[in-house]
Amino acid sequence: MIQIDLTGQVAVVTGGSSGIGFATAELFLQAGASVAICGRDAERLSRAEQRLRERFPQAQLLATRCNVLDATDVSAFADAVHTRFGATHMLVNNAGQGRVSTFADTTDDAWREELELKYFSIIRPTRAFLPMLRAAAAAASGNACGNASIVCVNSLLALQPEPHMVATSSARAGVLSLIKSLAGELAPEHIRVNSILIGIVESGQWRRRYEAQEPRGRSWDDWTRALARKKNIPLGRFGLPEEAAQALFYLATALSSYTTGSHIDVSGGVARHV
Repeated sequence: MIQIDLTGQVAVVTGGSSGIGFATAELFLQAGASVAICGRDAERLSRAEQRLRERFPQAQLLATRCNVLDATDVSAFADAVHTRFGATHMLVNNAGQGRVSTFADTTDDAWREELELKYFSIIRPTRAFLPMLRAAAAAASGNACGNASIVCVNSLLALQPEPHMVATSSARAGVLSLIKSLAGELAPEHIRVNSILIGIVESGQWRRRYEAQEPRGRSWDDWTRALARKKNIPLGRFGLPEEAAQALFYLATALSSYTTGSHIDVSGGVARHV
């Protein structure tokens, strides 16, 4: 990756205690940024904070328990970031998981839960951090590469729905439209909004599926490669959190200063559209 110095900049990562969010926080810290992460599980968040501090002893790091679906939690998180760092330059919205269901077996409550999670995990943090992002963009006025940014983790399901994930696919498509609308609305204020569309990326959720199936001595690598072949992933494997994080880092920083309203496909080539 091209080296970039983020000293003096503040990055906020929701869902930063594991997986893609944790890997993204690592990249920001490595580049010298001050980083704030949040997560719902206080114990997992504490472990993540400890790991980051061990790797980056001089890190300017804030870890706050926060449920991004709770407006009070999100507001308190934004206040904590403002108190600690006084600014936010980059916001990474990374929260949510897939729901396996068909139209026939998705209840009204399940639809509501899925739509609320996918939409409000973006809406609430964006709303809470927008004043600081606007201030950061205004402070960089005149610097073509100094715009603030919002990056969202979305799924390839937004463009390529799966019948066994009907609720998630529908919600992801709506999120793609939301991100495009935000990009257009915030561009005049020099705030860029982009997303990544992930395919299958290694995660705790996939690890739990692996353990639940008890594949009789088959290793994690063998199990995931077999599943990748079954799902016709051209690269023949699951993605790594670090690979998705690198795309997020690119879109969040000045490396992509002339990109907004766009997305990067991080699916291992599984997309069928041109």
